[in-house]
Amino acid sequence: MSSSLVLDGAPSAGALRRQAWPVLAGAAVTLALVVLATQLNGYHAFVLAQVALLALVGIGLNVLIGLSGQMSFGHVGFYAIGAYAVAVLTGSHGWSFWPAWAVGAGLSAAVGALLALPALRVRGPYLAMVTIAFGFVVEHSAVELRDITGGQNGLMGIMGPAFGEVRGERAMAAIAVVAAALALGAYALLSRGSWGLALRAVRDSEVAAESIGLQPLALKTVAFAVSAALAGVAGGLYAPLSGFVTPQSFGFSQSLLFVLVVVIGGSGTVAGPIVGALVVGLLPEMLSGLEEYRLLFFGALLLVVLWAAPQGLVGLLRSLVAMVMPLEPRADAVAGGEVAPAGDGVSLPAMLATRARRALRAEGLSKVFGGVRAVDGVGFEVRPAAVTSLIGPNGAGKSTVLNLLSGFYRADAGGCTLGGQGLRGGAAWRTSRSGVARTYQTSLLFGSLSVLDNVALALPRGRLGSLLGRQAAASAEALARANALLRWCGYAGDVHLPAAGLAHVDRRLVEIARALATDPDQLLLDEPAAGLSRHDKRQLAALLRRVADAGLGVLVVEHDMALVMDISDHIVVIDAGKPLAEGAPAAVQQDPAVRRAYLGEPGALESMRRRGGADESTEGKEPARELLGVGRLTTGYGAAPVLHGVDLQVREGEMIALLGANGAGKSTLMRSLCGLHRPLQQGGIHLDGQDLALLRAEQIVARGLVLVPEGRQVFPELSVLDNLRLGAFTRPAGREVRVERMLQRFPRLRERLHQRAGLLSGGEQQMLAIGRALMAEPRVLLLDEPSLGLAPQIIGELFAALDALRAESMTLLLVDQMAPLALALADRAYVLEDGRIVASGSAAEIAGDPALAQAYLGGH
Repeated sequence: MSSSLVLDGAPSAGALRRQAWPVLAGAAVTLALVVLATQLNGYHAFVLAQVALLALVGIGLNVLIGLSGQMSFGHVGFYAIGAYAVAVLTGSHGWSFWPAWAVGAGLSAAVGALLALPALRVRGPYLAMVTIAFGFVVEHSAVELRDITGGQNGLMGIMGPAFGEVRGERAMAAIAVVAAALALGAYALLSRGSWGLALRAVRDSEVAAESIGLQPLALKTVAFAVSAALAGVAGGLYAPLSGFVTPQSFGFSQSLLFVLVVVIGGSGTVAGPIVGALVVGLLPEMLSGLEEYRLLFFGALLLVVLWAAPQGLVGLLRSLVAMVMPLEPRADAVAGGEVAPAGDGVSLPAMLATRARRALRAEGLSKVFGGVRAVDGVGFEVRPAAVTSLIGPNGAGKSTVLNLLSGFYRADAGGCTLGGQGLRGGAAWRTSRSGVARTYQTSLLFGSLSVLDNVALALPRGRLGSLLGRQAAASAEALARANALLRWCGYAGDVHLPAAGLAHVDRRLVEIARALATDPDQLLLDEPAAGLSRHDKRQLAALLRRVADAGLGVLVVEHDMALVMDISDHIVVIDAGKPLAEGAPAAVQQDPAVRRAYLGEPGALESMRRRGGADESTEGKEPARELLGVGRLTTGYGAAPVLHGVDLQVREGEMIALLGANGAGKSTLMRSLCGLHRPLQQGGIHLDGQDLALLRAEQIVARGLVLVPEGRQVFPELSVLDNLRLGAFTRPAGREVRVERMLQRFPRLRERLHQRAGLLSGGEQQMLAIGRALMAEPRVLLLDEPSLGLAPQIIGELFAALDALRAESMTLLLVDQMAPLALALADRAYVLEDGRIVASGSAAEIAGDPALAQAYLGGH
């Protein structure tokens, strides 16, 4: 979209010429087709008009399918509304064709908007079913409303306009060609303008679209109305072209042809509906001589086209051109690919010039999900020109607080204010327009848009201007502002690259630049450092300090305590959804309540081990043989490693605790062990001497290494019993005996044996997940965050069950944020920090090792 624009000024003369020639070429082709229509015989003029009508509906559907990503198999209903409106108004009421045509198009648009409001609240096959039902409703209404539509007999004798001697099919063909050309020009303006960018953004990520002020339902409703209007325009031309309309003219098969026009031509492309209309409209005519085999050949050819060109014929042509003539590097792209230091040599963008920003205040926020109180009475203030960090153990409610502040959740009690004005939760786009921007733990960029367009689209805060306009987000001025902001944030790559292909660190920078483009008072960031290298984290820290120095308030949810302590002016700590501590970094770091939340009570380890009957003394005992070994393991996602030379040993019958803050690499290690993450960049993994590096996940399970994943991940639609039975998939012998043992181990599951697993509480689902894993008779059981999101009483029951497994000499590797409980059960422990093992030893040794506090709190 922005490829023809110069980023630092108005379009060049060359760019203007490149923009003008398609318009001139289109006008010349349209004029030639209009002249041709006036010279053809009636039959060939009818065929030309039919192709033009298919193109008209296809262009409308392309707005819906190609831009907003919504599917409709009921557009024949809007086609019928336009046709019957013209037939009724020109026949029974004596109207001229032109006003009747306009009314038909307007009526189709209005019905489309009304249908969109309920229909677009569902997605995928459900949306398709709603639109199919709509088409059937219109068709059967035409049958039943006999006094208006003529019933099964329909309406006949419909006359169209005449231009001197040019009348009938030739006149309608000329009108249809002009209408299709105008619709194609309007689509080109729409798709390359601000609204086109916004519709693609909503298609890619509705959540991210709301965070920059876009209202997804409104955008999709407009798209549906525009699409329906063009179908009504085409239907209004069909009535006088054929001379009659009957319900049989608007069957479901006609809707399928309309969709094929878009799919065959190439959805989302400007020329796609024209190419698709030519294929769908002319191919049956070319095969007419084959008589009874015509439909067979037509269907086979369509299947071949869809198989060979899943992106449509236009997409296939683009791919072939790209292979023959590869694109040269853009002259205006920033060279290199490394992250430039944020702001080096780049002045502060005018949009971020220091001005008075408003404080964000949370007052008594509470939120309940089911029976779980995720947030309970949380209140704090995020001051302008300062970095505030919100921290707490895993499951403390930090992300829920962030969602409440940014409007994605509505608080059950309490509220949020910005500069003293209340913010209404439950509508994130309103909160964004008010001045609160945010980023996400997993970057949510608009993958089909370029880096530059991602940022430019955020500039107007959802106020997009006219439907076919570019000024809000697609003008040269908007693109220049977006480019300046990207450079200020340290992005050094090609701004015209699709965002879907960016490296992880670049995604972070682009997402922050996009949030800043809304010119917010407050910037909220959810774990911005997750997955970044040490070098990238230093650049991120410098950027966030620069943002605060520009006057914005910055609220960071982050588990990297070294980063938090380095950048924060103020820290708020919550635990189990409740406020725990608040103050300057040094004070929070030494706060006893904070240390207890992360590390447990002093001396708690010894008392808990005595209570559980564990004997931590290993003196005089011969070490058991190694069962699971990890040697010099280095792996990650993309080019940047997450784990760096990790060595780990698990002996038979041991329980090993793997500790560390979020983002340390614990889950990556667990996924690597069980084969869910490959390839390994260096090092190896062995189970009882057998190399696991080349085995698939199911093969590793069959050999006895079984994972209980983070988040339970039970099969929600299956019963508890079926979940347990599936756990024995690799070892079916004695399955029912093991089911009974699991029910004895977890009595709660017996009471819910035939209940759907998705209806269980979080604690019950965790018990089911462990029971399902035990059904595979593991030699080593891996547990990833089993206490996550559970109430304290349930956590106690869960760890008692794990203690029982330990007493049975089960070999376990446990990852859990609750370090005190994990250490209370473990024989030995390892501490991970930034993907490296920084400490290892017995549970008692690790409990007293300063490296544990360093890993969780960033202190020494």
